Amino acid sequence: MAGPARPWWARPVQVLVAGYFLYGLVGGVVPAARDGVVDALVVAVIFLAGIACWLVVLRWRRWPITLLVATMVLGLAAHWLQEFSGSTLLFAVTWLAPFRVRLWQALVLTLFAAGGFVLTSLAIDLVPTAIIGIGAALGWSVYFAAILNHLATTKRQTAAVAASRAGEAVLAERQRMAREIHDILAHSLAAQVVHLEGTRMLLERDADREQVLDRVRQAGDLARAGLEETKRAVAALRGEQRPIAGELAGLVEKFRATTGNPCTLAVDGDPEALAPEVRLAVVRTAQEALTNVHKHAPDASVTIRLCCRDTGCELDVRNTGGDNADAVLGGTGSGYGLVGMRERAELIGGTLDAGPEGSGFRVLLRMPS
Repeated sequence: MAGPARPWWARPVQVLVAGYFLYGLVGGVVPAARDGVVDALVVAVIFLAGIACWLVVLRWRRWPITLLVATMVLGLAAHWLQEFSGSTLLFAVTWLAPFRVRLWQALVLTLFAAGGFVLTSLAIDLVPTAIIGIGAALGWSVYFAAILNHLATTKRQTAAVAASRAGEAVLAERQRMAREIHDILAHSLAAQVVHLEGTRMLLERDADREQVLDRVRQAGDLARAGLEETKRAVAALRGEQRPIAGELAGLVEKFRATTGNPCTLAVDGDPEALAPEVRLAVVRTAQEALTNVHKHAPDASVTIRLCCRDTGCELDVRNTGGDNADAVLGGTGSGYGLVGMRERAELIGGTLDAGPEGSGFRVLLRMPS
């Protein structure tokens, strides 16, 4: 698997650094050769050893502080033998240090490099202006290298944060689609399966034809209702808004027709001013709450109250529990339905409280306006 593409400036920088080292090597060996071949060889060996230590730190990141100190010492030794010949190695140390060791270590290393250069230069009677100039340049070089390292680190961190946010967005979209599938398709298909299974059993028992047809009609009605809910969900995801009071009234009417039990709806305030994601949470929460009543308390009556104020919005769904003992047990929060409702509430900055109330069950959704 190929690694990340190298930036366009990588090769020119490598050529520039190689040229700089070559310049330092030639600039140290040629003057030393005037004093003899041995002096030139010693300077060359010291210089090449310093380059080798520096390359190990650069490429393999091995023993960074140890090898950078060694490179600095070799640079000072070369400077002792032939003036200015080791300054190339000293600058190489100050350039690389902020990228391989902690900043305080790089500063201490630069301080010793500059101090060693000054002391060595004084010992070999170097021109004072050169001592001051190169010593100050060593300090500035580590400063600029630290800035570049900080910028590179910030860029990597920004890219990592962007990638993490993109992953979170994908996960959030998957969770939203999972909730829509559960709230629409799962309900519709589960009900159809129940009716079709009942139809099969009636046919096996040679039941009355009208009874069988009634089950088939109910399954068809559920399929059409599921298709209509799917269209509504797609419209909501596209940002198309329908009157929320009308949607809730449709859910209430469907509950009455399906169960034959009383279900009342009261709307206070102006729910049409709600944001699209809040509107969708209200409808889906009411739908899930009514579905749970149908499953766990088929004899219960339901009251739905939607109250919208400037300070926030509340959806209160309560059922009486009826004669079915599962009315309370069905709302313990272990199913995906209540989990999905809580997730919806959290995504819009709201809260959802669900739990037994008397013999029945209550779902209370609080949301920002």
